[in-house]
Amino acid sequence: MNTRQTRFLLLNLGHYLDHFFMLVFASAAALRLIHDWDMSYAELIPYATPGFVAYAVFSLPSGWLADRWSRDSMIIIFFIGIGLSSFITALAQTPLQIALGLTLIGIFAAIYHPVGIALVIEGHVRTGIPLAINGVFGNLGVGSAALVTGFFIDNMSWRAAFILPGLISVFLGFLYYHVAGKLPLNSESESSISAGLIHNEYNRSTMLRVLIIVFFSTAIGGLIFQSTTFSLPKVFDERLVNLAISATAIGWYAFLVFGVAALGQLVVGYLIDRYSVRNIFVGVAIIQTVMFAAMDGKSGWAALFISFMFMLAVFGQVPINDVLVGRVTRKDWRSRILAMRYVLTFSLTGVAIPAIAWIHGNMGFDALFGFLSVGAALILCSVVMLPRLRAITMPSN
Repeated sequence: MNTRQTRFLLLNLGHYLDHFFMLVFASAAALRLIHDWDMSYAELIPYATPGFVAYAVFSLPSGWLADRWSRDSMIIIFFIGIGLSSFITALAQTPLQIALGLTLIGIFAAIYHPVGIALVIEGHVRTGIPLAINGVFGNLGVGSAALVTGFFIDNMSWRAAFILPGLISVFLGFLYYHVAGKLPLNSESESSISAGLIHNEYNRSTMLRVLIIVFFSTAIGGLIFQSTTFSLPKVFDERLVNLAISATAIGWYAFLVFGVAALGQLVVGYLIDRYSVRNIFVGVAIIQTVMFAAMDGKSGWAALFISFMFMLAVFGQVPINDVLVGRVTRKDWRSRILAMRYVLTFSLTGVAIPAIAWIHGNMGFDALFGFLSVGAALILCSVVMLPRLRAITMPSN
């Protein structure tokens, strides 16, 4: 494995840890802390909100700093910073203390998407597959959060789910520092082919139209993504009562859904490199709309199957938006544009977490899935207005 391949692997592991750390608390709260701290689920989960707000707010300065300084150096800070923050979170004795720890995690987690995604895109003409592979790792982090946290709750404590991955993250930070030092000085330069492709293909009007649709679908899609990934362990706790009898079992089912659905990103990545992005995006939005509506009143195996279907579509949307940004933006602005996209995505998390708490406490999860179906329908309405961007073809030698 050469140096660039090693860096790509480390970037993928970083995406895994980024989503993992942001969702450990979701499972810890649903499966243990509501008992240890004698609080309801609706009372406890709002303490995650500051962390997700930081996740959004610090994306933009992270992207700006990466564009003007060094993307590789920012990734090193990400690995070490999020690892140390997880140690602090594990020491929490009160909800207020855990909110502080989660905020620190959110600050460092904010670095990854505008910086790491830009590094993944860098130098590629066809970006669908690299982004899809990277997305699979991120979504496995989403699924592993429930699985690993459930395992530690049953066998050690919820604190171990922060401490041990934190140690791994710090180690990967030092490893990334070693690998980045071996890259050539022009490692952040982009090939003339991929740099020139954007402006030869699309005019300013098309670029603006695409970015408006990307930002709109990102805003609602971020709300959907966070609502589903955060609440699914609790949904399974309530609706798989005859299938999951322990925290570990709930974690396994969540991991199964997240993990298998994540593989759908590879299919989406392959398709968007070869066919109309608009048509694929429309199909993804239709699946979300229908499957969220179908979740009404479902439990047992039916709920498990429908959950897999809507997560397949939720995860499938992520690389589509990143590919669109990569195709219509200049390299020297890319981290900042990606940062703006993720600011939108994660800002709405600040709405999603208290909204989940309120909806669950007053109306239940059926109402939540009803709202998500409406949101997916709005994405569908926006996506049909996308221009028909040409599929990327590799240049002949």
